[in-house]
Amino acid sequence: MKAAVEQVQQQYAFSQRRACGLLMVAVSSYRYQPRHPDEDLRMRLVELAREKPRFGYRRLHVLLRRGGEVVNHKRVHRVYREAGLALRRKKRKHCVRRSAPLGQYTAANQEWALDFAHDAIATGRAIRVLSVVDAYTRECLALEVDTSFASRRVTRVLEQIIEHRGEPRAIRCDNGPELTSRHFMAWCIEKKIELVHIQPGKPTQNPYVAYCTSLDGCGKMWVEGARSRSLMPCCFRGGSSSGS
Repeated sequence: MKAAVEQVQQQYAFSQRRACGLLMVAVSSYRYQPRHPDEDLRMRLVELAREKPRFGYRRLHVLLRRGGEVVNHKRVHRVYREAGLALRRKKRKHCVRRSAPLGQYTAANQEWALDFAHDAIATGRAIRVLSVVDAYTRECLALEVDTSFASRRVTRVLEQIIEHRGEPRAIRCDNGPELTSRHFMAWCIEKKIELVHIQPGKPTQNPYVAYCTSLDGCGKMWVEGARSRSLMPCCFRGGSSSGS
């Protein structure tokens, strides 16, 4: 009798909270109890986790299905967490670079600055622009426009500049994947070019190329050219910006 009274009181309290908007769930959901015990699934997950300690719940779910067990992935995730099998996320390792202050340049080809700019054409397709600037003369040596760039494409553009201008002593750039790849670093070692990477999140350490790609520098030219789907191989800015 006492248990029945308590059940009625709980139902009344539940209906009052639901009427007040404090609990907007169905009674069947609120009082749902799993029909199938999770003990067998938990033991199986623990066994698989010991065999494959670096597997997450998704890969363990695949192993369960291969073993003939039909189980929902959401249930696997719940039991996986309740069993304390969740893997600890590794903290992402950020690139550590030393401060790279600008030098005192006295001649051309002492240092070139590289950077990528991003834009989109009229169709909405994204494009990238590789800019190469001489730090002494402030001359924009190349504005290469394409939808994507690989490290080999970057070195090919630099070799074209070197053919008629000569090799630089150093190249200053950011930490993009094209400029930190093995191919690009090996190419710099082969050419005996010093590679200066700026600190992550410090674009002010590479200011000359940033100005070139801005709308105050040569940026207007490559924006107009790229949006009309034309490539602009190079331009120069002395007292004023002009294409060549």
